[in-house]
Amino acid sequence: MISPARMIHVWLGACLRSTHWNVGGTKQARALLTQADQGTVLALWHRSLTLAPALWFWARAIEPRVKLRVLISRNADGRLIADAIRPWGIIGIHGSTSRKGKDKGGAAALRVALRELKQGAFVAITPDGPRGPAEKVQPGILVLSRISRRPIIPLGMACNSIRLPSWDGLTFPLPFGRGSVVVGEPLIEPDTETLRVALNAVAEQAEANVRNQNLSVMDRLWGSVGSLLAPALTIMLRVRLKRGRELPDRLRERMGLGSGHRPEGTLLWIHAASVGETLCARPLLDDLLEKRPDLHVLFTTATVTGAEIVSRHPEFGRRVSHRFIPHDVPRWFGRFLKRWKPDGAVFVESELWPGIIAACYRKAIPVMLVNGRLSDRSARRWKKAASLTGRMFSRLSWVAARGPEDAAHFRSLGTQAVYEDGDLKQDAPPLSCDFAELERLQAVIGNRPVFVAASTHPGEEELVLAAAALAREKQPDLLTILIPRHPKRGEELASRFDLPRRSVGQEPNNKTHGWIADTLGELGLFYRLANCCFLGNSLAGKGGGHNPFEPLRLGVPTATGPLMENWREAVNLLHDYLHIVKDVDSLSQWITGPHVTPSPAVLQRSVVSRLSPRILETLER
Repeated sequence: MISPARMIHVWLGACLRSTHWNVGGTKQARALLTQADQGTVLALWHRSLTLAPALWFWARAIEPRVKLRVLISRNADGRLIADAIRPWGIIGIHGSTSRKGKDKGGAAALRVALRELKQGAFVAITPDGPRGPAEKVQPGILVLSRISRRPIIPLGMACNSIRLPSWDGLTFPLPFGRGSVVVGEPLIEPDTETLRVALNAVAEQAEANVRNQNLSVMDRLWGSVGSLLAPALTIMLRVRLKRGRELPDRLRERMGLGSGHRPEGTLLWIHAASVGETLCARPLLDDLLEKRPDLHVLFTTATVTGAEIVSRHPEFGRRVSHRFIPHDVPRWFGRFLKRWKPDGAVFVESELWPGIIAACYRKAIPVMLVNGRLSDRSARRWKKAASLTGRMFSRLSWVAARGPEDAAHFRSLGTQAVYEDGDLKQDAPPLSCDFAELERLQAVIGNRPVFVAASTHPGEEELVLAAAALAREKQPDLLTILIPRHPKRGEELASRFDLPRRSVGQEPNNKTHGWIADTLGELGLFYRLANCCFLGNSLAGKGGGHNPFEPLRLGVPTATGPLMENWREAVNLLHDYLHIVKDVDSLSQWITGPHVTPSPAVLQRSVVSRLSPRILETLER
């Protein structure tokens, strides 16, 4: 007949070894648990005692020489536990704190524990055991730490389990689940309250980790929808390919396939949706590569134009590689993670996908959001979908928001660690320019004043040209350069307003009052030609605005309309230099009026200097 101890041993072994465990905490704290002959006191609540072997399996796989001793009561239950865990090399020290004058072997156990610590073993103690009260620290562990002069490491442990109806709610593990171990920072001779708070913090974190690792009903629903849509997404990719929006030799990357191998060492994954986000991330990428010479970066984008920008990086093909991000289909993204195994993920601005974040979380890949942006409208939409996406925000390791309003939105949606670091676009270098072409165009234009309307959207070009017509009453030779946000609209705009187009080689002459600049990547050129500029997507339609730092960084007087919802923090910061116009009349008056030249000092606040250390620290955890 199998003994009860043997049955417990078999059950715990089957459950704990089939559970997918994640060991968290700082790299330094975790390293202490894999160093032989250190002699350290480990503390965990009594309810987690049955999970302790899982930590032992992890530690001994890294360093087989480590020794673990567990302080266990000398009653029948304690001896049963000791017999169950002894085959794993975990040796029990029997004894507990004396009660009501009755000797329970505490003094003898203390002497044995001191000897074991001196010999370099780990001694694990449940400060609230063996009879409680639950989560109340008894003095024995504090005495042991003080006399031995050894630190106490608080441990939080949780997994898929049931709680037994005991005084402490003892954890009874289940097989094939998810588990979390959180290793706290070492405490040097703490008092009772300090240890209690530390133990509760790591225990709560471990339990939260398990909740977030488990797929909710809504997680499964999201994944099922993605899988069902996979055939339609495949067709959509083919359509995009025919329209020139995909690269034929890299289409398989959208499904998590394609070539490429993970480089050795630490790999950081950075994702930026398109051109604006990629340019925004460039200073951060450069700083990270400079600070960590051994770091490799996998940079993903959603667009071909974003990929082109990444390919121009001097480290491209060496320490920087590019892939297109797969769609949020479980099987597709699973392939991506299996191939690349990033040590951490950095998403830029508001590119958030519930399935992707859940997959990263379940593989213990920390997800960081930089330049976090959430407009009022977006925040309301996320809140309405909280039943579907509620866990997503709590799964983020941290968010670096652009300012107080964005930070408040992330906190209201459940993100725990939110920082207000400022807008990363402040760190972007000035937009590039072909200076030979600049000199040529300056000769073509001559001394004419130049007004640039950049990144305009439908409905704004009419207003801008009407304002320019009024401005020409005071400045008859004014040249207006229209730069539509989407260059493909250039042909339509040129036909409607009878203006020359740059994309087909047409240029303005002395009789031309306007010019359509329908090319990609030349904003820096046209800003340098401008005497003043207006930023579109701010005067008509839903609006939202565009990046005001780009023209201001080049010293160009800049105006926008009132619809700058996506850039409210920047508008507040730049209120002395960014002019707000309300209609055609106010825009025309501003074009011909006196302008304020922005101060470069306002635009040199370093957000990167705060983000890079935090990202690298997160990778070390």
